Amino acid sequence: MLGLLPTAAALVAGMPRVSMVGRTQIQMRGVTQGEVHGEGGAYVGGYWVPMDECADKFNIKGGSNEKTARIPCPRSSTRHSAAKPDGSYDVVIIGAGCIGAAVARELSKTTASVLMIEAADDVCQGATKGNSGIVHAGFDDTPGSTRAKLCWKGNQMFPALDEELHFGYQLTGSLVVARSAEEELFLDELMARGLTNGVENLRIVRGAELRKMEPNLDPAATAALLSPDAGTLIPYEYNIALAENAADNGVEVRIRRMVTSIGKAKDGSFEVHADHWEPQDYVASQKGPGGLRGAWKRLAGGKEDEPTESLGEYEGGGPGEGGPWQDYPALVKGEQKVTVADMKVGGSGSMRAMDGVVVEKETIRATYIVNCAGGYSDKIAAMLGDESFTIKPRMGEYVLLKKSSGGACNHILFPCPGPYGKGILVQKTLWGNLILGPTARDQHEWADPDVDPDSKEEILNKVLSSCKRLVPGFDVSDAFHSFAGARAKSSRGDWIIERSAAETNLIHAAGIDSPGIAGSPAIALEVVELLQQAGFSAPADPDFNPKRAAIITPKSGDDGLVYTPDTKTELNSAGVSAAENVVCKCEKVTEAEIVEACRRSLPLDSTQTMRKRTRAGMGGCQGKPWNYGCECRVAQVIAREAELAPPVVGRRPWAATSQFDRRWLTDDDKTKLNELAKVPEEI
Repeated sequence: MLGLLPTAAALVAGMPRVSMVGRTQIQMRGVTQGEVHGEGGAYVGGYWVPMDECADKFNIKGGSNEKTARIPCPRSSTRHSAAKPDGSYDVVIIGAGCIGAAVARELSKTTASVLMIEAADDVCQGATKGNSGIVHAGFDDTPGSTRAKLCWKGNQMFPALDEELHFGYQLTGSLVVARSAEEELFLDELMARGLTNGVENLRIVRGAELRKMEPNLDPAATAALLSPDAGTLIPYEYNIALAENAADNGVEVRIRRMVTSIGKAKDGSFEVHADHWEPQDYVASQKGPGGLRGAWKRLAGGKEDEPTESLGEYEGGGPGEGGPWQDYPALVKGEQKVTVADMKVGGSGSMRAMDGVVVEKETIRATYIVNCAGGYSDKIAAMLGDESFTIKPRMGEYVLLKKSSGGACNHILFPCPGPYGKGILVQKTLWGNLILGPTARDQHEWADPDVDPDSKEEILNKVLSSCKRLVPGFDVSDAFHSFAGARAKSSRGDWIIERSAAETNLIHAAGIDSPGIAGSPAIALEVVELLQQAGFSAPADPDFNPKRAAIITPKSGDDGLVYTPDTKTELNSAGVSAAENVVCKCEKVTEAEIVEACRRSLPLDSTQTMRKRTRAGMGGCQGKPWNYGCECRVAQVIAREAELAPPVVGRRPWAATSQFDRRWLTDDDKTKLNELAKVPEEI
């Protein structure tokens, strides 16, 4: 959506791409919170959009379509249950990444009873969260493979999907860059492979045309394979959009459910046994005299009879940086500890994200299971006697640069690919940052005592120097964040989308590595077809609504937005409306947008999950408490909306960076990065 619109406000509240006729720029100080999103309309980026233009873009049951107040979801689940009268479900989907969510949305087009469960503390906490966000065309996939069959098909579905779900999709095109005559021959091979796979519009560009397309490309580049159908999106925003729309249309979603075993009932249906876990801090806050409010006051160092307002001001951050709740002793003893593998890369359930306790053991009955469990999918299969594949996670690290470096390239830039993947790329993200990466490191090697893991310096050197070979001129000093993701590589070397030979009512969508996002909508169609082959049948839902409104929109300038004082902690005071009150300076996120995310159809109770929905805290300052304190501001809104004590609102895990030594880089750190970015002389 970015870069395609006459004004940023044209995307307000998921509006279609229309002119600003009929919109009025107004002063918002007299507008009440109810008019921010809902009955009166929507106000973002300085413009007011009447309700009659945006109401039909929402599909939240009991929400703005009915012009009634919306409330946040209950803890760790959607507001509604999709269970049949006997408590069972037609289909249980295990895993809420982009594959599970895409399957859920397809099934929500029917009247089937569908439950999607996720082990982590939000949808999109596994492989989908930590990747490049590229909708590949599929020219480099091995002809005849499942990847080759579904990548191009899925690629062609994205423009229509974005028109419905407003997650943001930009058709940028990609270039695979050659630097020698030998690599140019490989471009010919890639194009031939792409044509075999049905990929259209491929061609090789050289000379002046290539320089015009990418003026900052390394002078040593001699040619490139152009695929104009490749696009970019933000992977977690896409995943969340799918899951929200599925939930809006009746799919039940439960998070923090770790599957421990699967059995069979006497009637032949499945019994999925899952541990429902919650963060230790949250569980502790529910114990003892005074309940939630009393716990808040005790943990914040106050007395239970003190007014709540006296505890409103606090600072958040990492260990030793404030917040008396960080070190208080747990009030719960004896519960089973739980660890969730998908949370190891950026969990968000608590200040101590891995500290969880099992609060309930659930048994879920279902006729069919769809296994979309990512890196855990081989374990799910083995629970039902299917040991036909294993998953070998492959780690990839990225470096993110500020938006000031986003103009370094116009297309997605790849080197010629190698045996471990498509290579380390340079790309401008949908929101304007420059992203570099990923690496490709098989995680099983780390457990081998004879294999030394790469150091942080070696990883950063590989990423930065490789990208400098593509675009020499980007400023490494603009780097402000690093993150990692894990791809689920299967032992079969291809995507596994099939009915299990051990249990024919078990459908696998496993080993979905790159280009999994591109293939996801087509994979979902394939899974539904496999379910039908297994006997699944359900009428189409006449009330299915494919529309979903965007939560956030691009903003040009600061018209109508108010930066509240750095010391301000009480929100909605001093006459500042929620639509004007900026809680994240770098990304210009308003309180109204935080509230909107809280009231959507998926459970949300942490600043990390809010980051994925609104970008609050994703800017260059990375939530510096001494800059604007956005993480604390966001936590306060979440606490108010979810009726939580602020100390138990989950925060970003410390230090929230995979390869940097600290969250906020010093000048010395940036000097070191520039040294690591130097390209070794070619022999």
